[in-house]
Amino acid sequence: MATAKTQRRSYAEEEMTLGEIMKKRLAETFADMRGIAGDRTKRVNAVLMWLVILLLGIGIVSMYSASYAYAYAYKDGNSEYFLQRQLVYAAVGGVMMYLASIYPLERLKRLTPFVYGLSFVLLIIVLFCDPVNGSRRWIPLGPLGTFQPSEVGKLALIMTMSAWASNNYKRMHTFKYGVAIPIAAALFIIAPVLAETHLSCSILMVLLVATILYIGGMSYKWLLPAIGAGVGGIALLFTGVIPYGQSRIAAYKDPFVDALGIGWQNIQALYAISSGGLFGQGIGQSHQKHLYISEPQNDFIFAVVCEEVGFFGALVIIALFVALVVIGFSVSINHSDRFCRLMGVGISAQVGWQTLLNVAVVTKTIPNTGISLPFFSAGGTSLIMLMTEMGILLAISRSSNARRN
Repeated sequence: MATAKTQRRSYAEEEMTLGEIMKKRLAETFADMRGIAGDRTKRVNAVLMWLVILLLGIGIVSMYSASYAYAYAYKDGNSEYFLQRQLVYAAVGGVMMYLASIYPLERLKRLTPFVYGLSFVLLIIVLFCDPVNGSRRWIPLGPLGTFQPSEVGKLALIMTMSAWASNNYKRMHTFKYGVAIPIAAALFIIAPVLAETHLSCSILMVLLVATILYIGGMSYKWLLPAIGAGVGGIALLFTGVIPYGQSRIAAYKDPFVDALGIGWQNIQALYAISSGGLFGQGIGQSHQKHLYISEPQNDFIFAVVCEEVGFFGALVIIALFVALVVIGFSVSINHSDRFCRLMGVGISAQVGWQTLLNVAVVTKTIPNTGISLPFFSAGGTSLIMLMTEMGILLAISRSSNARRN
């Protein structure tokens, strides 16, 4: 009965205009928020939404605290330079999250070939753009800033792997359908990202592919070999082919070998973390952000956060990320539609893996390879795409609730 109602609803929505769908879903959203103390299934969706809002709010405050000294020094005395831009990105991201949350999930799967093709084209285009800090990761957009195609590539991979695994779930235990074909498709996205010399993003993509394929039915006997081959191959290229790779590895082993050069960022980050102690120096009171940590609003923002809120404050922030990932998994894994289930798992895994990689880099657990902290690091493309993915996760949560009801 519920399935028939859901199908009738899906068919009806296909006849509606986007404006009508937005109006309908907005009413449903307010109804969910009013019922937060009532039905448990509605409360899950609300908790997920408020976790996103809370992390975004804390992230913007932390980014401003980390960036204002750097902005004053390098942006003509405008201490609010990065804050102003991040607020605009957050506003655009909020709109994208809302639009994604009301977009019919039945249509999302049909967009997979388009998103995959667009991502591949953008990743090829960026390889012909001028390098920034030795990497070709951004397409210049004039007064609008820059665009980072690898962020679209993450979503493209999640959609492509989810669509493939859902379409071939009965054959995913075989090597051909569970490993060979999907990994070949993934390489068209991962290889250009690796050519940008974006190692962390390449590793993140390998982990995302492995996660989705395994949850989608890939035999466990292929899981570790696939991850090992992917990460090992990338590491081999990084250390043997990419020019600055060996110096990054040397700085990881002993940053004081070149304390004023390649090891500088690691050393300053560790100073920041250690000076934060258990309870921190206080919001806005970081010392290392005053031009010691290079571009503290970007990949190493977690070091500034640790210095200002301390060990316990950092644990609270990590706990919020863990809660987001766990709730994202829980609302997705119970979805009756395989594509939606794998999409939700993939998006949740992206937040989890990316946070883990960023914290590992900042704490010198792994070499410094450059990866942003979700919701916290400054950046337009990353924040807008992340908020779009959160909208998809909210849509999956709402759809999962409706199907169970």
